Amino acid sequence: MFINFFLELRNAKLPVSIKEYLALMEAMDKGVADYSVDDFYYLSRAALVKDERNLDKFDRVFGTVFKGLEALPPEGVAAEIPEEWLRKLAEKLLTEEEKKQIESMGGWEKLMETLKKRLEEQQKRHEGGSKWIGTAGTSPFGAYGFNPEGVRIGQDKGREGRAVKVWDKREYKNLDDTVEIGTRNIKIALRRLRKFAREGAEVELDMPDTIRSTARNAGYLDIKMVPERRNKVKLLILFDIGGSMDAHIRVCEELFSAARSEFKHLEFFYFHNCLYEKLWKDNRRRHVDTFSTAQMLHTYPPDYKVLFVGDASMSPYEIAYPGGSVEHWNEEAGQVWIQRVADTYRSMAWLNPVPERHWSYTPSIQLLQQLTSDRMFPLTLGGLDSAMKELNK
Repeated sequence: MFINFFLELRNAKLPVSIKEYLALMEAMDKGVADYSVDDFYYLSRAALVKDERNLDKFDRVFGTVFKGLEALPPEGVAAEIPEEWLRKLAEKLLTEEEKKQIESMGGWEKLMETLKKRLEEQQKRHEGGSKWIGTAGTSPFGAYGFNPEGVRIGQDKGREGRAVKVWDKREYKNLDDTVEIGTRNIKIALRRLRKFAREGAEVELDMPDTIRSTARNAGYLDIKMVPERRNKVKLLILFDIGGSMDAHIRVCEELFSAARSEFKHLEFFYFHNCLYEKLWKDNRRRHVDTFSTAQMLHTYPPDYKVLFVGDASMSPYEIAYPGGSVEHWNEEAGQVWIQRVADTYRSMAWLNPVPERHWSYTPSIQLLQQLTSDRMFPLTLGGLDSAMKELNK
């Protein structure tokens, strides 16, 4: 069964390795999950899923492979059901006459005995009725039936929305490559853009070298230190601000927040609509406190990776002609400055918050796609992943 589970995950395009599968088997051998399907679900998910976007695929495979597994308790495992649950269930299902009949038969102790006996007696699938654990009936245990409150077992989705226990519930259905992204998901995607190096002051203990040095020193402690391991990638982000970008402020703020926490070497500037001869860092002082774009090209060396963030939605004249800017007279066309950036920095990408399906309707987006050599990506999880791969080249 476990081999089949592993193969089905691979067939569903989940990047599951043999090493992860063996780690899961080792955990099972140690009794981490015992006989609980819930415990095994969370254990296998933790061991086999590395990316949140694959959680929905995992849930679907798990629900298919282990469908109905917990319909019957494992041999030798007692099913303990609190008496309080049975009392509440009976209050909803039984008439006053039936309640009196139960009392005459021996009360709740007798009912508990009957339930335990039922669990021991049931050996096969049962459909319909109100007694056995099965389907299409009124029993509080099973699937595709009706009961005001119960345990749903082996059913792909709810019908009445009243199940109190659903281990195969898919909690992450909307975590895919097309949804809008939050700060946490952005951080995960940005971590693909990493190149670690040890630079600066020696502040961390080098345990392996300390052990070797101490051994060579006849047992006298010889402590060795190394510089902290840091991400050496240098990132330059250019944000389009104002106008049509006001609708995308939230996602841009999340991207900015995530980038600042992930990259030690991060610089940023703002521009409006298209890149021209001036940039700025403070939008409140953008008319008086500017930074020359030419100076930026000479200040930050070519090993910086450049990321444009903007909707690229404007009049094509703002890109293609001198004087096309809506705010000032630009001596050189915006496309000239975009080309200069592309010539200076080999690693460059553009993130566009506009859904990709709308790009073909906007001439300015198509023009900037050409100027960036088709390195424009949608600002989604999948698009951010693709942009990070482009910058890693």
